[in-house]
Amino acid sequence: MASKAHSALPIWSVVLPILAWVIYFIGIQDNLWLQLGGGALLIGSVLSAVHHAEVVAHKVGEPFGTIILALAITIIEVALIVSLMIAGGDNASYLARDTVFSAILLILNGILGGCLLIGGLKHYIQTFNKKSISTALVTLMSILVLTMILPNFTTSTAEGTYSASQLIFVAIASLILYFAFIMMQTVRHRDYFLADDDNPAHHAEPPSSKVALISLLLLIVCLGIVVLLAKGLSPAIESMVVSAGAPLSLVGVIIAAVVLMPEGLAALTAASRNRLQTSVNLALGSALASIGLTIPAVVIVCLMYDINLVLGLDWKSMVLLALSAFVVMVSLNHGKSNMLYGVVLLVNLAAYVFTVIVP
Repeated sequence: MASKAHSALPIWSVVLPILAWVIYFIGIQDNLWLQLGGGALLIGSVLSAVHHAEVVAHKVGEPFGTIILALAITIIEVALIVSLMIAGGDNASYLARDTVFSAILLILNGILGGCLLIGGLKHYIQTFNKKSISTALVTLMSILVLTMILPNFTTSTAEGTYSASQLIFVAIASLILYFAFIMMQTVRHRDYFLADDDNPAHHAEPPSSKVALISLLLLIVCLGIVVLLAKGLSPAIESMVVSAGAPLSLVGVIIAAVVLMPEGLAALTAASRNRLQTSVNLALGSALASIGLTIPAVVIVCLMYDINLVLGLDWKSMVLLALSAFVVMVSLNHGKSNMLYGVVLLVNLAAYVFTVIVP
C-alpha cells in the first residue's frame, strides 16, 4: 500500500461507522427498512475496520499489527458475552462455551481454509514459517483441552463443569499460556512471525503517527458498532432462522461470523497478496486471544455473580474440534500450502454448520 494512500483516510471509512452508530441509537428492532439499512452499514463498518487495521498494522509493523486487531475484537467479544451472561437467560451457562467454540471452528476452518484456497488459486504454492505455526498450535491445543475437553472428565462437579478452585486454576493457566505465546511472538522469537517480503509495495513509507492514532480510534469505533449492530439485528436474524425451520443455535454461528468478519477479510486480503504468513498470524492469533482471554474473563464474572458455567463440549463438538485441529496441523506442517488444504478445511466448516442446522 503506497504511502500516498495513508496521507489521508478515505471519507467512506469514517462516515460509514458514524452512520452505523446513528442508526443503532435510532433503533432498528421494529422497522424493516432500518434493519436493512443497519445490515448494509454493518458490512460497511466491517470494511472500514479492515482498512483501519491495515493502516495501524503498516505503522507498527508485524506481528504487532495482527495482535492489535485480534485483541480489539476479543475485548469487544468478551464484553458482549459478559453482558449477556449477567443479564441471565436460559442459555447463560452455555453462552461462553458455545460462542468460543463457534469462533474457534470458524477461524480454523473458515478463515484459514479460505486463505489457503484463495492463496492456492492465485499463487499456487505459498510459504510460511513452520516454527510460527507450531508455536501457535501447541499453545492453542493446550488451552482448548484444558478449557473445553477436561471438564467432561473431572469428578469434583457435574460433567462439563469445574469447581471454583478448578475454574481459577484453568483461568490462570490460560493466561500464562497466552502471554507466554505473546512474549514469543513479539520479543523472544519475533522472527518466526515475519514474512519474507520482496514486494516493494509493502515497503512503502508508513503513515504518520497522527493518521495511525486516528485509525486506531476508528478501528475501535468500527469494531464496537459491528458487535452492537450484530446484537441488535439478532432478533431479526432469529426470526429468519425460525422461519426457515432451523435450530436457534444457528443464530450464534451467524453472529460469531459477523463479529469475525474484520479479521477474516484482513486475513483473506493478505493471502490474496501472497502474504500467507500474515494470514496465519491473524487467524491463529485470533483463535488464541478468543479463548485465552475470554475464558479467564468469563470465569471472573461467573465467580462474582455465582453463575453456573458449563465449559465441556458434547461428543459431536469434540469430534469436530479434533478433526479441525488435526487437519490444520497436517495442512500447515510443511511450511507450504496449496488449495487442497483450503478445500478440506472449508468442507469441515460446512459439516459443522450443517450439523448445527441438522443435528
